[in-house]
Amino acid sequence: MKTKCLGNTDLFITPIGFGAWAIGGSGWEFGWGEQDDKASVAAIHRALDLGVNW
Repeated sequence: MKTKCLGNTDLFITPIGFGAWAIGGSGWEFGWGEQDDKASVAAIHRALDLGVNW
């Protein structure tokens, strides 16, 4: 996946990020409730495999 320089830094990030808020599980006031940990970890690994780095 292509990356772009983040502002005036030496950081290069992908144009797509992985939003992990929903996989936080229960215990969060505004959370989505229980989540399947195996599916959550698989989604994170898939994003990393595709090159997502933030």
